[in-house]
Amino acid sequence: MTHKREIQGKVVSIAGDKTISIVVERRVMHPRYHKVVKRFKKYLVHDERNEVKVGDEVIATECRPLSKTKSFRLKTVVTGAK
Repeated sequence: MTHKREIQGKVVSIAGDKTISIVVERRVMHPRYHKVVKRFKKYLVHDERNEVKVGDEVIATECRPLSKTKSFRLKTVVTGAK
């Protein structure tokens, strides 16, 4: 059994039927200035039941490629939109 990668991020858009776009933020140390800076990456996530809204905090798990750019499935909704 292989370990599936999990990502946590905020929903920024509903990208079509059963697809959401989330942005994942990570904090890294700048190599020269030694200051913590934010790095962002967007992922497309499969949402089978169309249950999330923009602004929700979600956890997605890695799966087989579902399309050209979609390789994550929605696992849980951590917090709802405010």
